[in-house]
Amino acid sequence: RRVHGETRNIPITTAMQVDSQTRHAAIRQFLSRPGPRAHPQMQPEAVDFIANDCRILVVGAGGLGCELLKDLALMGFGNIDVIDMDTIEVSNLNRQFLFRMADVGQSKAEVASAFVMKRIPSCRITAHFCKVQDKDEEFYSQFHVIVLGLDSLEARRWMNAMVCGLVEFDSDGAISGGVIPIIDGGTEGFKGHARVIIPGTTATFEDTIDLFPPQVTYPLCTLAATPRNAAHCIVWAKELKWDEVKPFGAGIEFDGDNAAHMQWVFEMALERAVAFGIEGVTLSKTQGVAKNIIPAIASTNAIISAACAQECFKIASNCSQMLINYMMYMGAQGIYTHTFEAEKKDTCPWFGSAPLAFPFDGDKTLQDLIDAMKIDPQLQLKQPDIRSGSKTLYMRIIKATHANLEKKVRDLVATDSFLDITDPQTLRSKSKRIILKY
Repeated sequence: RRVHGETRNIPITTAMQVDSQTRHAAIRQFLSRPGPRAHPQMQPEAVDFIANDCRILVVGAGGLGCELLKDLALMGFGNIDVIDMDTIEVSNLNRQFLFRMADVGQSKAEVASAFVMKRIPSCRITAHFCKVQDKDEEFYSQFHVIVLGLDSLEARRWMNAMVCGLVEFDSDGAISGGVIPIIDGGTEGFKGHARVIIPGTTATFEDTIDLFPPQVTYPLCTLAATPRNAAHCIVWAKELKWDEVKPFGAGIEFDGDNAAHMQWVFEMALERAVAFGIEGVTLSKTQGVAKNIIPAIASTNAIISAACAQECFKIASNCSQMLINYMMYMGAQGIYTHTFEAEKKDTCPWFGSAPLAFPFDGDKTLQDLIDAMKIDPQLQLKQPDIRSGSKTLYMRIIKATHANLEKKVRDLVATDSFLDITDPQTLRSKSKRIILKY
């Protein structure tokens, strides 16, 4: 290494490590000079809060989560937790840069935290190798900011429900405490977004759920009898043909990282596509569909992570006005960003009071109603239970209500009835109220 014109042998580990006080010097200087957009409470002492006391939770340690851990650590945050239930796969290595081939099969959260702490020893990162649902209110309430780097809408909604449920109200119904900001980032190919959610002040996930398209599912009858596109052929080979043939022996499940498994699914899917005159079945297409891969590009992850980390720094330091409140990035045909304010809705389960109008054919069954709730853009429920006043129309754990599934809706409730919907996978213990119209 060249230092002041001289060549010196400096150990790589020493060169990589960043001294705690040195890495906070630039931040301290930055916060000593307030600007026109700074909050009046901005103080240079915020550096000590960021370095020692501010608790940050990063949810997800994948492509975006790796970038977030790196960015937050380098920005000076010294007390970070990260939670992720996944283990490292070979397919992760091209974009999740904290992982190496030797790490395959290990916990993403544990490997990522160890990597960052090795590079920045003064940063303390606690890894949690589990589902977000495994932690309770006491765990989440200890953080000052929660940053989401998830690729699942269901997990986002669960985290939104958890954090909104922590908000405290006084006897007059006004918010009195328990507000934890959420910073959410998401990427898909050359597109991405960063948003700030302040429970009770800004729009929550439930207010903007219709921005996310319902997840694609394939009816088994279509897969088995009348496939219409390449994806149908691939899912048929992976789900139906695999179980029927058991190509690698009984009890061997499909492994997306096993080249032989993937090749077999590709060949079966291609054979079926030819039989039905369908084009588009390729090995890369098979890999994408079989593993449910969301296209990820490292540069997009870096851009969105930087935007999220910046918002986290703003909240912790009061150095500038926060994002209001949704930023979209589109980089497929150039570089374009658009910022808009997602608005609160009166139908929000936590901070609204109006029911959501839900038109439906009363001659259809209760099962049809549940199926409609699962795909409705404004609901997108997973396992809804339904009550009408004191009457339970359907609850999974109460078998006596299962007979109602085959009954017509008009035989169970009248039009303009209020229905209270609960769904532990998306709303946790909170209910969503709709007014049924037929």
